[in-house]
Amino acid sequence: MTADTDVLARSVRAPILKTERPLLVVIVGPTAVGKTSIAIQLAQRLGCEIVSADSRQVYRNMAIGTAQPSDEELRLVTHHFIACKDPNALYSAGQFEQDANQWLNAWFERHRTAIMCGGSGLYVKAVLEGLDDIPSDLGVRNALNERLEQEGLATLAKELQSLDPKIVDVIDLNNPQRVIRALEVCLASKNPYSSFLANQMASRPFDTWIIGLHRDREKLNDRINQRVESMIQDGLLKEVKSLWHLKDENALQTVGFKEWGRYFDNECTLEEVQSEIQLRTRQFAKRQMTWFKKMNGINWFDAEQVDHIHRELERQCVIRGWTLPEESRISE
Repeated sequence: MTADTDVLARSVRAPILKTERPLLVVIVGPTAVGKTSIAIQLAQRLGCEIVSADSRQVYRNMAIGTAQPSDEELRLVTHHFIACKDPNALYSAGQFEQDANQWLNAWFERHRTAIMCGGSGLYVKAVLEGLDDIPSDLGVRNALNERLEQEGLATLAKELQSLDPKIVDVIDLNNPQRVIRALEVCLASKNPYSSFLANQMASRPFDTWIIGLHRDREKLNDRINQRVESMIQDGLLKEVKSLWHLKDENALQTVGFKEWGRYFDNECTLEEVQSEIQLRTRQFAKRQMTWFKKMNGINWFDAEQVDHIHRELERQCVIRGWTLPEESRISE
């Protein structure tokens, strides 16, 4: 083998050898922290594609409200699991686990790296660790749906918290489907729902390097407020109107969509809707950080110190005997 051939063979972009384990670079963090931008930069350096781990960006016709990557960003790097399901379709973390790992297994037959990027902690956990075999009981679920209609979500959420005090760290208690599913498990199994999320990790045929992004709280809140303002300027109201006939579907039970009912009933102003979405988004970001801080194996970086991430990426490649193209390296 010549020197030039050896260099090409060791390139991170070269086909993977049978003796190697591929590397999945995972990027997590709260909403608006800057995950998409950094994921695209790293994917361009590695010459790979991106798996989106976002439980809302998976839906079509919700691009503005779910902050899906822009058309320009999607042209820069191929993304998967973006806008691939209809808003009235149910899509679970368990289904994502199967679909994402199927894609990764096929991709890693030829490639050394891939990136997974997203803020849905349960989706990330599903791919990296697997989900436990969680019990179900259709009779209990139907009864809970009837109670939801009669008693409202707050009553069910309170009952769930009494049965599973740790649940606030696991699911969004403002999401009816998640509350009903968790309560179904508690009632059917006589055990807390959260207890089914802490068992043995599944074996995966790839290594992982997990990047956690954070920002100063005040700066992150400013970015969230600005993002929501931009969403409304970009046409969020029109997008929500086009989907409002599906307002009871799970896809619409999310921040940015469920706050519009009072506005459509002429009970509040557009400015008040914007303020409510900003508040709920900041609260959501806090819950995301709570989840990820409890997750093992995350390497935390300030999202403003991008060079540090790139240098650590180079080190991860060197450990595996891979080289990055000269033009993509970060100089010391």
